Amino acid sequence: MEPGQGGLRPEEAIMMARAGRQMRICTLHFLIALFLAQLLSGQSVSAEAGGIVLTPMATGLSKPTSMTHAGDNSGRLFVTEQEGRIIVLRGADSRKETFLDISDRVSCCGERGLLSVAFPPDFDRKRYFYVDYTDRNGDTRVSRFRLAESAGRADPASEELILFAKQPFANHNGGQLSFGPDGYLYIAMGDGGSAGDPFGNGQRTDTLLGKILRIDTESKARPYAVPPSNPFVARKGHLPEIWSLGLRNPWRFAFDRKTGDLYIADVGQNKYEEVNVQPRSSRGGENYGWNILEGAHCFRSKNCDRTGLTMPVAEYEHSRGCSITGGRVYRGREFPALDGEYLYGDYCSGRIWGLRRAGNTWEVRELLKAPIAISTFGEDEQGSLYVADYDDGRIYKIEAGRQESGR
Repeated sequence: MEPGQGGLRPEEAIMMARAGRQMRICTLHFLIALFLAQLLSGQSVSAEAGGIVLTPMATGLSKPTSMTHAGDNSGRLFVTEQEGRIIVLRGADSRKETFLDISDRVSCCGERGLLSVAFPPDFDRKRYFYVDYTDRNGDTRVSRFRLAESAGRADPASEELILFAKQPFANHNGGQLSFGPDGYLYIAMGDGGSAGDPFGNGQRTDTLLGKILRIDTESKARPYAVPPSNPFVARKGHLPEIWSLGLRNPWRFAFDRKTGDLYIADVGQNKYEEVNVQPRSSRGGENYGWNILEGAHCFRSKNCDRTGLTMPVAEYEHSRGCSITGGRVYRGREFPALDGEYLYGDYCSGRIWGLRRAGNTWEVRELLKAPIAISTFGEDEQGSLYVADYDDGRIYKIEAGRQESGR
């Protein structure tokens, strides 16, 4: 894969070759999908009745890696481009404006680049925001930027470094930022790259790599404070920023805006892609198993002890795709039948699935197989969902199929 998608990886081409026949089939499907994408030319991508429809919203973007809104009632959708720009899309007219350009300090591409943006609560009053990117040395920086005096654009000279992480390899950078319902900033960090997690970062507690972090950027402490309720505060041998661990390359996590539950998509190694769900009631500290497990399966033939590990709620094999892209829970008003369904996809196969809880179990259904390279999903202020094609630079709005919407 390419961007930073937990698997967006030049290294992944090698990984797939080693994985054998299943991965070669996945690659073939992907190449066919890229060819078919050129036949779309602006038309909606449709599913059978009961699925979803992708309606083109904007074109001409370059390597989109994330999409979000600012929560400021402006109706704007902010898209990060891997080379180092944030583009603003305004409403139905799909006008594009550059909000921030830091391409002079961003390393790109492969899995490096500008990977996400997050706006704090009360952004319209605070007038600053946060980005996650890999710098010219390939290391992770989480930085705060402020708006310029002239409204509508950010000041690239206003950068304030919040958090820094040395990256041993070029892949598995994670890169997702999001403010949780508790007002804290959550940060996704991949295991540092290479293959198989050679340093064991997913299970180590003395490194930020292979984790979801939780920090308090909105207090007066600089550069940040550690929430006292973090699970490993004051525990010897554990970094206090750690919220959860055992992740390989979490390529997109999202909070359900209604329930506060946290959905984490983690890109697999050779065989399995997975979705993990952390309920809002959690106090953190979950260990999702990498590199003891890949999905719910033993990754290592020895020392595969599942004690204390949290299993994924859903997974799929590489016959269905090869790099998961985490999505969002639908909470819009247009399509009631989709309410509460978590939509996620695969970068290689273009498949989009829906996941929802059914009592004590989870149900998965395939909603669409589209000829696009799914790099990110996004949500606007109204709860409408969007998906980006990394290769074509096209943004689609997700709409319910005829049967789903009742039309």
